[in-house]
Amino acid sequence: MTPRRDAPSMVVLFSTDPPGDKTNPYLTQLYRALPGHVAVRYFSMRTALLSRYDVLHVHWPEYLMRHPSRAGTWAKRACAALLLLRLQLTRTPVVRTLHNLQPHESQGRVEQWLLGWLDRQTRRWVRINAVTPPRPPFTDTILHGHYSDWFAGFPQPASQRGRLLHFGLIRPYKGVETLIDVVQATPDPELRLRICGNPATPDMRATVEAACAADPRISAQLAYVDDETLAREVGLSELVVLPYRQMHNSGTLLLALSLHRPVLAPWSESNAAVAEEVGPGWVHLYRGELSREVLADTLARLRDQPRRAAPDLSRRDWPKIGLQHYRTYLEALGHDSEAYA
Repeated sequence: MTPRRDAPSMVVLFSTDPPGDKTNPYLTQLYRALPGHVAVRYFSMRTALLSRYDVLHVHWPEYLMRHPSRAGTWAKRACAALLLLRLQLTRTPVVRTLHNLQPHESQGRVEQWLLGWLDRQTRRWVRINAVTPPRPPFTDTILHGHYSDWFAGFPQPASQRGRLLHFGLIRPYKGVETLIDVVQATPDPELRLRICGNPATPDMRATVEAACAADPRISAQLAYVDDETLAREVGLSELVVLPYRQMHNSGTLLLALSLHRPVLAPWSESNAAVAEEVGPGWVHLYRGELSREVLADTLARLRDQPRRAAPDLSRRDWPKIGLQHYRTYLEALGHDSEAYA
């Protein structure tokens, strides 16, 4: 999908680093999907403050203001304030993707004030599911893309009966402790839990390591997992389990579906929409806390009820997503995007 030849060209600065081996594939696929009319620039504070660009596209804005050290955090906050002032004075439009309704871990009032300032300067919001509440002045719905093409080159093994997988950055809100408790309370000797990902805190690492030592059915790879390893781990699983305490958008859920593995996750409006979109048997939802009864029932339904060979992810193709983003940038710049479709 390409715009008309006479469509405006533009420079878009993303609030993210240049793509590398550990970059979220969502971002890398978005960069690649944008039409040739968009020149992509990657973030540094020097570039943001001193160079020319037409649009700033912000993802996860809290990371513009955070640093492991206290002094580094205050320095980044000061630079973020300068950037916001520059954007305001130059009237540079901001496009913001709503990955979360709010940051998962709050960092205090100063960060909240800076985020509020950024919100007021945002000219166009991008929600990646249709149930996120729209925000003024304008909100565009551009669904989160699939990962099918990203993992197409990796071999995928057959699933193993009883093998559960929890993967991704291991953060407190993702409920890995609950999942461990449920597995340990389930006497099924066939059940195995595999945990893959980098713990966000020493306490999270200690929790998972203690579970592995206490129950031989639980194992873990507590480090960054490359794409080939991740494709293998997802492929081996019978069920991916995501017992998040907060779940609005989840690239992890879509990644599992892209590799044709069913997912167990808490009910939310957004998860229910995905379940309906992809077809029956792929996204299994529960209300309240995850329990061993929920887990056993889900596994029984997986084994007893047939499902299509693959979930329907046709609405999430990247060429379409790239063009939709280009149209959002046009609108943010005051152009009529329909004139260049």
